[in-house]
Amino acid sequence: MIPLFKSDFSIGKSILRLDKRSFEEESDSNIFKILSDSKEKNLVLVEDTMIGFLEAYNNSLELGFNLIFGVNILCNSSINPQEKDKYIIFARNEHGCKILNKIYSFIHSERNGSIDLPDLKKFWTEDLVLYVPFYDSFIYNNFMYFSESAPDLSFFNPCFFIQDNGLPFDLMLKEMVENYINFNNYKSILSKSIYYNKKNDFSAYQVYKCLCSRNFSQNSSLEKPNLDHCSSDEFSYESYLQYESS
Repeated sequence: MIPLFKSDFSIGKSILRLDKRSFEEESDSNIFKILSDSKEKNLVLVEDTMIGFLEAYNNSLELGFNLIFGVNILCNSSINPQEKDKYIIFARNEHGCKILNKIYSFIHSERNGSIDLPDLKKFWTEDLVLYVPFYDSFIYNNFMYFSESAPDLSFFNPCFFIQDNGLPFDLMLKEMVENYINFNNYKSILSKSIYYNKKNDFSAYQVYKCLCSRNFSQNSSLEKPNLDHCSSDEFSYESYLQYESS
């Protein structure tokens, strides 16, 4: 299983930090401190933005960690352009990081936040690799929201992340993903999204999401936050370690 970390640079998604100061203060919310405590040298970081890349790269280099960086992008559905499918692009090397930055800049400066797959192909090189996330993918959208997206991903030869975080629909979604990759002869890898360190950090994570949520209103409260898919405390590094030791 691969732990997929996300930091507070992805606003509203994680309470984990990448700054050197919180590492030196031995904060339990610092990703480098978490990895250091478990003797792990690889940091797989999946962000919603490129803004934190430079800090992640510089601190990883200085502190002796191997950074594997990916960014979430939105692609227009092949059937309905109003629908968006999420993908993760990882950079294999330094040149891949430069191309990834070009793609991200193109999406947010010239394409209003999303891109068509034909446009993405124009940027593509062997320095990049495409992963399909377990949540918010086209399979997830087809399953949860009755979308009808059917992208042709053969050009990219993607790999699919599979997760089980104790959400009610995880097993059904997993079955759909496995059926799809078996039919198309794609690969998959077991992963876990990490948004906080300990399971008992879940309440702090909920508070943070409430404060960042645009939908937080008089109909919501900290006792009843009404947050979608926020019914499990398994998105923690503690849960990942428990799985690894079992």
